[in-house]
Amino acid sequence: MTLIAPIRMALIAGVALCGVSLASCSEPAPPPPPPLTPPPTPAAFSLSTRVIANAAAYEDYMARAALVDPNFKSGADVAQALKLGASDDPQALLRGEIAYAAIAALQDPNYVASVRNYSENDAARRQLAGLIEQDPRYVLGLPGANTAAGLAIAALTDQGQKLKAAGAAVKQSAYDVQHQAWSKEFVPDRDERLASAKNSSGFTFTGRADELAHLQRAAAGFEPLALNAPPATAPYPPVVIRGLAVAALALLGEAGEENETLVAPLLTDPTSANCLNMAKLNLYQCLAVAKPYYEDIFCLGEHVLHDTGECVMIDAGAPVPPAPSTPAPPPAPAPAKPAPSRRRAG
Repeated sequence: MTLIAPIRMALIAGVALCGVSLASCSEPAPPPPPPLTPPPTPAAFSLSTRVIANAAAYEDYMARAALVDPNFKSGADVAQALKLGASDDPQALLRGEIAYAAIAALQDPNYVASVRNYSENDAARRQLAGLIEQDPRYVLGLPGANTAAGLAIAALTDQGQKLKAAGAAVKQSAYDVQHQAWSKEFVPDRDERLASAKNSSGFTFTGRADELAHLQRAAAGFEPLALNAPPATAPYPPVVIRGLAVAALALLGEAGEENETLVAPLLTDPTSANCLNMAKLNLYQCLAVAKPYYEDIFCLGEHVLHDTGECVMIDAGAPVPPAPSTPAPPPAPAPAKPAPSRRRAG
């Protein structure tokens, strides 16, 4: 009896343990954890082809005009250079300038990241886009605005300086070329030449297809522009502010083809337009009184290249120079050098 009792107790304990194990095995497995919420997807980047085409046309004109060769050899050379210079339309040039400032601002990763944060929520995205459309100065409160403005200012300043320097070289050639007989010949059909200059504005103001493709990739961040500049200090000029506004709308997905009517008002500025319009008006006035070819060279250097370059530099924040009371007249012929005196031999 004493031996059987322990065995019986062990069997009872084993059966009980087996029951517990079977009970635990028969219980359903706990449910899996809920799936992680996927991160919000930012709105797709969108910048209309027309805006980028404006920037490409502006960049192409500024580059070609800055390369005008001041070493004129004939009246045909002068007429060809003048045709290029007169081909810009002030309003189109300004649209392209602001569009190019926008693409320059899109090269700043700080500005891109801060605006993209708002694009992850539809309500916040649409609210910010509406505020910018109503007042482009709203972008001044966005993180990274100072570094983006620095890039835009540097890009426009460089282009304006190159054009202004080209104007100085061409204007100097108006004096230097006067020792060549052809430069003193009167331009034939002067009235027709003036009318042609007025009618040609905008006819050739288009960008190259390869440059358009390059700026499309640069705007989207696939082929960055070679820009490097320190952060800008407020206040920023209107053209730069509007460029930052267009860039922000593109990052919010609100500057595509379907949004062109909302973006169009941002691509102009009355003050900047006045400067470019005055440069064109002064060109027409200069050509109206110019007669020999060297005077046409002066008109080209002073009012096409120098004045337009100065306008772009002002748009980038350069000080506004004092306005002359009247447009500068073409240069007078260079005085002839007196013949050296001959002394009799004693």
